[in-house]
Amino acid sequence: MSEILLGQGLDLVECQRISDCLEKFGDRFLDRIFLPSERSYAGGHAQPAPHYAARFAAKEAVSKALGTGIGQDLGWKDIEVVREASGQPRIQLHGAGLKLFQNKKGLRISLSLTHTKQYAVASALLIGSS
Repeated sequence: MSEILLGQGLDLVECQRISDCLEKFGDRFLDRIFLPSERSYAGGHAQPAPHYAARFAAKEAVSKALGTGIGQDLGWKDIEVVREASGQPRIQLHGAGLKLFQNKKGLRISLSLTHTKQYAVASALLIGSS
């Protein structure tokens, strides 16, 4: 059995946009988009906006790889960005996200994140078997 690419997603987020949301909406924004583990990680940095922006971009990229986008079939909190002991980011799916993944016969999601002071980018590859 060989692996095949089932879907891909890419997203770019301006860190200032996330910073503005944090300033304007605070916990209301954070509670709507991020799970407690994500808030703990990103909020623990002196400059949290780039870390939140990277996680926001990851959720968007994963939703694109799953073929739905964020909306009626997939929510923000159905996708969680967690970190391996090595620091490598990994996706943990919940609820509708896990169901979509299983329905598409996914094996894994490969995730790459990067950010600067101004931008955050995430790339997600949905890998399945042939």
